[in-house]
Amino acid sequence: MSLGQLLMIGFDGTTVSPELAALMRDVQPGGVILFARNCESPEQVRTLIADLTDAAEAPLIVGVDQEGGRVARLKAPFTELPPMNRIARAGSDARELAREVGAMLARELAAVGFTLDFAPVLDVNTNAQNPVINDRAFSADAQVVARLGCAFIEGMQGEGVAACGKHFPGHGDTTIDSHKGLPRVEHARERLGSTELVPFRAAIAASVASLMTAHLLVTAYDEQDLATTSSAITTGLLRKALGFEGLVFTDDLIMRGIADRYGTEESAWRAIAAGADVALVCEGETNVRQALDGLARALDDGKLDGEHIAASRVRIARFTDRFCNPNRMRPPMTIIGCPEHQTLAKRLHEL
Repeated sequence: MSLGQLLMIGFDGTTVSPELAALMRDVQPGGVILFARNCESPEQVRTLIADLTDAAEAPLIVGVDQEGGRVARLKAPFTELPPMNRIARAGSDARELAREVGAMLARELAAVGFTLDFAPVLDVNTNAQNPVINDRAFSADAQVVARLGCAFIEGMQGEGVAACGKHFPGHGDTTIDSHKGLPRVEHARERLGSTELVPFRAAIAASVASLMTAHLLVTAYDEQDLATTSSAITTGLLRKALGFEGLVFTDDLIMRGIADRYGTEESAWRAIAAGADVALVCEGETNVRQALDGLARALDDGKLDGEHIAASRVRIARFTDRFCNPNRMRPPMTIIGCPEHQTLAKRLHEL
C-alpha cells in the first residue's frame, strides 16, 4: 500500500481527464471527494465514480459532503433537504425522522457509487453567532445532537454508506469560520466533556465508521497546536480516552485555519503523525503532490512512525472491506428523487 492511501483528493472537472488519470496513477490516493464542480447529473456522477474506481490501484473511498441545507453538493434531481436543525422540531418523532433521513441520503448516494458521506454534523450549536455551523447542527442541546446524530448514523450505515461525524472535538462555539482563519475554543475540560464531546462519545458507542477533525485550537487539551495536528487531541483524547477505533479524516488541508500556519506539505505529515488516518486535500494537483512529498520526506526523516502508518493501513483496509466492495448490490437509479424521498423532504421543509 502506497503512502498515497493516506490521502483523499479533490479535483476539477466532470470526467477522468488524462491529467487526473496520471495523478491517480502517481499518487494512488486512498480516496476521492466530489464537489458540486464535479457533478452535473446522476448518470454523469455514476460514470465518473466508476471511472475513478477503475483508475485506482486499490479499493477507493468515494466521499461527498451531503448534509442537507447549504452544504449539499448534489442538487436536483437528487432529493434536496433543508438544514438538519429542522429535524429537532419534530419532537417525539425526531429520532425516527433522523434515521429516515440518514437512510434516504445513503440510498441516493449508493445508487451512483458513493461509499462515504461526510455527515452528520455532531457540533453543538451553542453560539448563535457561529458563521460556519449554525443551522447545520441538529441542536444547541448536546443530548439532542447525540440522539439525532446516532439515529442518522444508524440509518445511513444501515444502507451500506459510511457516515463521518464532524468536526471533532467540536466546532459549535466558535465565531471564526475555519475556512478563513483559526478559531479558538477556550472552555475547560469539564465543559467540553459535558457539551462538545457528548455527541462524539455517543457516535463512537453507535459504531460510527469515521470522524473528521477540525482546524481549531482547543486550549484545554493543547495550547499550541490545532486539533488536526495535535497528538494530544487526535491520539490522546479521541483514540485513547474515547476509544475510537474507526477511520479519522482531517478537514481540508487547504482551509486557511491550517494553511496559514503550515503549508500543504507540512500539514499533511503533521496531521498523520498526530493520529489521523486520511488527510483531505480537496483541490489543486500541486497541493496533492506536495502532501505526498511531505509524507514521504517525514517518513524518511523519522517524523512519521512506521507502526502508526501500518495501523492506519489496517483501519483503511477494514473500512474499505466494509463499505467499498465493488460487487455490492446498489439501489436502482430510480431511487434518486423518488416520490417517497420527496415526501420525506417535504415533511422536513414544513417543520
